[in-house]
Amino acid sequence: MQATLESIEKNQASVHVEVEEEKVAEALEQSYRKVVKRVTIPGFRKGKAPRSILEARLGKEVLYEEAVEILLAEAYEEAIRETAIEPIQQPEIDIVQMDEGKPFIFDVKVEVLPEVELGEYKGVSAVIPEVKVGDDEVEQQLGLLQQQHARLVDMGDKAVDDGDVAAIEVETIIDGEIESRLTNPEQLVEVGAAKFIPGLDAHLLGMIVGEEKEFTMNLPSVYQYKDLEGKEADFKVKVTAVKVKEYPELDDEFAKDVSECSTLDEFKEFMRQRMEETGNMNAKRIFKERAVNKVVEGVQVEIPESLLKQQLEQETNSFVQRLARQRLSVDEYLKLSNSDNEALRKDLEEIARNNVKTRLVLSAVAKAEGIKVTPEELEQEIDDLSAQYNIEADKLRKDLKASNQLAFLEEGLLFDKVQDFLAENAVALTEEPPQEEEGQEQEAQGEEEHQETAPDESQSPEDA
Repeated sequence: MQATLESIEKNQASVHVEVEEEKVAEALEQSYRKVVKRVTIPGFRKGKAPRSILEARLGKEVLYEEAVEILLAEAYEEAIRETAIEPIQQPEIDIVQMDEGKPFIFDVKVEVLPEVELGEYKGVSAVIPEVKVGDDEVEQQLGLLQQQHARLVDMGDKAVDDGDVAAIEVETIIDGEIESRLTNPEQLVEVGAAKFIPGLDAHLLGMIVGEEKEFTMNLPSVYQYKDLEGKEADFKVKVTAVKVKEYPELDDEFAKDVSECSTLDEFKEFMRQRMEETGNMNAKRIFKERAVNKVVEGVQVEIPESLLKQQLEQETNSFVQRLARQRLSVDEYLKLSNSDNEALRKDLEEIARNNVKTRLVLSAVAKAEGIKVTPEELEQEIDDLSAQYNIEADKLRKDLKASNQLAFLEEGLLFDKVQDFLAENAVALTEEPPQEEEGQEQEAQGEEEHQETAPDESQSPEDA
């Protein structure tokens, strides 16, 4: 077989393919064996009619149609390998010649990945965040840990005050019916925290154990139960206990209880080291993102509309799914963010455009540096995922192949390796490079304005 790449214009590749007549003969024979099993010809058992009789009865075109499918399946894939093009859409195929005893000839037009002209991708500079864990941060983290280990102490007849935890019996009636989601004989309410029903805790202030109260209030307009937002609710509450949080002393005993450290000072140092480790990991992640962004920003590439459309659809679906997890609709999000559909579409399109560009650049770097994912690395990733999700590795592998997700998994691993490569070859700056002083910038701007003789009449209003 011979495949010739005739041209690539605006990401549209034209390929001319010729398949040897010997393979045409083989394909026609395969076609005959398939077709003869499907038809019944008088005087012959099913599947036993000679090819000449079959062709005379049904016409050669029936065999040719089947043979073309057989030939194309293999020839197109081989043509892609020979010409090293990377299609991003289904091809347009024009059959030029299909006849017994002659080569099978067809032309292919298909949209391919654009050429990416890489700029400097090794040695780019990016700022890495400085990691400093001071005493204040350690004390703040220690305070959070102290709150987590607080215990509730019953205060007897004490009146409910701000910061107390009130144990109540609550019955909520909405539209004349008891709302079971907001009705509980043993509900704890931390006064001032607004964790149960924002606004309800204010009605508890001053109440004592055994006291009952009825009141009406509107539920919040943004609430965890969307169907109840803004509705008027009648409440019946009874205080059954008033409790306060008792925090443990921050001493050596506390350190022993919550860790394997012997003293509080030792525990503080342990916390500092752990916070520094976490901070350094985050700093490296941020540095890698910045280095990759720097490389991507330095590349000019035309984004194919087909890729942009596919990516935009993915970004839109992901966005809607994230909102659903937060129990928000798109309309509710737009209302809360004071935005509209057009602005949202532009934002998502910008994200999609940047993601497509990043993928194209990372792929180009992988080719330039010969970075690949080995079969062993792919198998290890599948094993790790199977352990993470408690799924048998063989079953996960079959599922990934069946859903055509294996290629995406491999692409993700490849891009991770490329990003690591870019970060390893980037220059880490501890602070932003110094900018020109304001006076120097103004002086330079003044010189430029002085040199201008007339405005450019070709300049559009958007450029002005």
